Amino acid sequence: MLPSPAADRIRITFTTPQAVPATTGVLWRPAADSGRCGVVLAHGAGSDLDHPALCAVAAAVAAAGWPVLTFNFAYAEARRRRPDPLPRLRAALLDAVAAARDAVGDRPLVLGGRSLGGRVASLAAADGQPCAGLVLLSYPLHPAGRPDTLRVAHWPHLTVPVLFVSGTRDRLCDPALLARERAALSAADVTVHWVAGADHSFGLRRSDGRTTEQAYADAAAAVTGWLDRLPASRPVPVTPDRAGDIPAQAAAR
Repeated sequence: MLPSPAADRIRITFTTPQAVPATTGVLWRPAADSGRCGVVLAHGAGSDLDHPALCAVAAAVAAAGWPVLTFNFAYAEARRRRPDPLPRLRAALLDAVAAARDAVGDRPLVLGGRSLGGRVASLAAADGQPCAGLVLLSYPLHPAGRPDTLRVAHWPHLTVPVLFVSGTRDRLCDPALLARERAALSAADVTVHWVAGADHSFGLRRSDGRTTEQAYADAAAAVTGWLDRLPASRPVPVTPDRAGDIPAQAAAR
């Protein structure tokens, strides 16, 4: 069994106008820092950084050796239900990326998140935000019941490796549509992993014969396996000046 990672709550200061001046982040630190790339994961529209699926994936990824930062968008920190406009969400993500950069130094960063958070990360990458890859958990390909309204206009501008992890019962990501639309990602290395029987939150039915925790583990294993094959994710030497007190560095923002 892999050693459990440390999970430190930090504060991330926003540099643009938001509903709150700062937000909460959780820095998931591997038990031993092997110098692997960092990962930044944002939450979905109807949840926050404590969503169990997001926490399960973050904990598993960190336990396997990658430092992970999760964070609240400003509307979630302010306990509002309605998400902020996309430009504000993108600005919040970039502030989280800066906090992650403070924590892990100059290593590559993989961006992503669950549902809306993954969409925001992909929009930022399409706009030129540097990253080593994208982890898109339960990507909201279309609104529930509206498969004709696709959220793919920016996909042709993605040039980094992309991992999609979705449930086969996800009402926001029809498998056949994703198979068709991934052609728009011809410039990127695309991997798709389906969690059998899972819904948008990776929840399962009793008839599936598995627990929701097993679905989380399935999704997490897909992410760690993909990260392990990612060229930019290979370990680099960690020098004393880069391996300092990670929570203190990140909290200084």
